Amino acid sequence: MAASPSQSPEPDAQTPLLDDVVDGAVDHKGRPVHRSGSGGWRSARFIIGVEVAERFAYYGIGSNLITFLTGPLGQSTATAAENVNIWSGTASLLPLLGAFVADSFLGRYRTIVYASLLYILGLGLLTLSAVLSSSEIQVIFFFFSLYLVAVAQGGHKPCVQAFGADQFDVSDPEECKAKSSFFNWWYFGLCAGTSVTLILLTYIQDNLSWGLGFGIPCIAMVFALLIFLLGTRTYRYSIKGDEESPFVRIGRVFVAALRNWRTSPSAVTSEEESRGILPHKSSEQFKFLNKALLAPDDLKENRKVCTIVDVEDAKAVLRLFPIWVTCLAYAVVFAQYSTFFTKQGATMDRTIVPGFNVPAASLQTFISIAIVIFLPIYDRIFVPIARYVTGKPAGITMLQRIGTGMVLSIILMVIAALVEMKRLKTAKDYGLLDTPSATVPMSIWWLVPQYLLAGIADVFTMVGLQEFFYDQVPNELRSVGLALYLSIFGVGSFLSSFLISIIDDITSLAGESSWFSSNLNRAHLDYFYWLLGGISLVQLVIYLYFAKSYIYKSHAL
Repeated sequence: MAASPSQSPEPDAQTPLLDDVVDGAVDHKGRPVHRSGSGGWRSARFIIGVEVAERFAYYGIGSNLITFLTGPLGQSTATAAENVNIWSGTASLLPLLGAFVADSFLGRYRTIVYASLLYILGLGLLTLSAVLSSSEIQVIFFFFSLYLVAVAQGGHKPCVQAFGADQFDVSDPEECKAKSSFFNWWYFGLCAGTSVTLILLTYIQDNLSWGLGFGIPCIAMVFALLIFLLGTRTYRYSIKGDEESPFVRIGRVFVAALRNWRTSPSAVTSEEESRGILPHKSSEQFKFLNKALLAPDDLKENRKVCTIVDVEDAKAVLRLFPIWVTCLAYAVVFAQYSTFFTKQGATMDRTIVPGFNVPAASLQTFISIAIVIFLPIYDRIFVPIARYVTGKPAGITMLQRIGTGMVLSIILMVIAALVEMKRLKTAKDYGLLDTPSATVPMSIWWLVPQYLLAGIADVFTMVGLQEFFYDQVPNELRSVGLALYLSIFGVGSFLSSFLISIIDDITSLAGESSWFSSNLNRAHLDYFYWLLGGISLVQLVIYLYFAKSYIYKSHAL
């Protein structure tokens, strides 16, 4: 439990190493501190800095990884694409493990420090592998370093954002507003760092040196760790005691409810009354978990009795999964930005000035540009207006924000399909159907609207998901909550690969060109985009059903 600012005593010399805080505040020596709305930002600036550097490092590897695999390592395009998808999906799922370690054992602060050190080691080894001569040893060394970075990212990513949000006290009205704004500016910083990566590091890697291109992120992480450590005295912490693991506590609820599944509701009510528990304090949703409140019949088993808090926390976790599942379609759409959108652009007219063609992959920068421009508008204009209309501190609820981005993602897939139809028609009109190497006389700037809309959709859905999965889990599991958010995109990446594989096999059976033919002028990416738009529409309807019936935690929007 976090220490209360008004009750936390100053620890003596035997106080154990301090850990993160959820509510309340103590300083790095365990002394109570008091803050107003700006206090959280004083600490959060250090934390945002380390995250910007981490994203700079991560995208410095991932955004151009396929080029390194097909270039210096000599892999085929198909093999390289498979390796990129597997690494990306694994990196998005590992935060579940990292969050478990942080919330159950190390705590967020120490996990961030250890993960940063591991990150620096992985980037250093990656840099070394890039300058080695091409050989089988280089390949093994490279992939070992690459997955070491993925493991480090798994510990770093869910903890940094949770630790940053922990600096804001939700019991203070001003800090509650500041916390919602924090998630907006957090994503703003991430996208600014990503923009620099896409512009600077990809150029260095393609034109100067891969060793330098991997080495710069390593140096950035060293400075980021130093900045994070400099903020130690300003952070809010709690003392790590001998509390029971939240996973054990919540897991016991499901086990106890399963043991008592034959029990009638009246027996549960009687037990609640006999133990002084008011039945109406328990939410009506997932009432079967209320059976965990029954005391065990065999006292010799010495089993602990579940409390109403345990049951309500278990319900809070269970309520997240319908939202998690119904956001997977958005993640599948998200996976197309760096794959098929880029392949489309590579076939189009990319000339800016005579003799210079814009790299197709660089159009991903427009996603970050849209976010960097629109996030301040959302935070400083939209939210105050919506707050005035609705009376809610964040203007609109988290689920409304997520749903708005999902609607925009459907619109962007419609636009992408229409643009691809025009590209295919242009190729046909100019007799280029069987000359895939020829440039289709259609400007690459036709793709810009779908990239810009993708960025605006991310402002709503991505940031909304981050805040939602942080805010709606039990306090001790906030790192796990953010890991669940990240896992949506890891699973989405795997689902996208699976869907493409199935469709490719089916559409090739009749001897026709696959939707994903290597000759993109004979392929039908437009059909795929229409399919994703339809899947997203169906999942949006299901999402709205669960969002309408969702019960927020008492302090949330």
